[in-house]
Amino acid sequence: MKIDKYITKLKELGACGEAIKAALEYETSQELWDDCKRGEWMAWLIGRLASDAWSEKRRKLVLTTCKFARLAWEHMPQASKDCVELYERWGRGEDIPTKDLIKAQRTAAAAAAAYTTAADDAAAAAADAAADAAADAAAADAADAAADAAAAAYAYARDKTLAKCAEIVRKEYPNIDDLFNSPS
Repeated sequence: MKIDKYITKLKELGACGEAIKAALEYETSQELWDDCKRGEWMAWLIGRLASDAWSEKRRKLVLTTCKFARLAWEHMPQASKDCVELYERWGRGEDIPTKDLIKAQRTAAAAAAAYTTAADDAAAAAADAAADAAADAAAADAADAAADAAAAAYAYARDKTLAKCAEIVRKEYPNIDDLFNSPS
């Protein structure tokens, strides 16, 4: 779609000013999507366009954000790894009680709080992104958690990691316009 229409949709969804400003450099939404280096922005947008929490449509987004967490796996506390693995099981369609997912999310967040290095903070926030992708409306959504992960990372590693996340998103969601046109 033409970038002006895309920007209007971003504004309607509550995108940040920085994302809107970045979009102005492109002619189409697909051109922007193909060049985007901010995986957390992409995940945020997909989350806004996806259907309700715990829906089948959310499973793919959960698996995608779990791949974000896997980028920092070696830096993650075990509780966060356990959380990511639980969400991967849910994303694959295994029967996981909702209460177990919420408990795992809280456990991972508590474990993350015990770590102070930027790498550990980023890894735990990435695990939270996976959890938040499926969380209910009262919880923060995947985009907020992904943005938190970006803020926690050191500047030099941040851009590289976000670009890897963007590659992950594009692999799973190659056409941005399809996301706007698909039913919830």
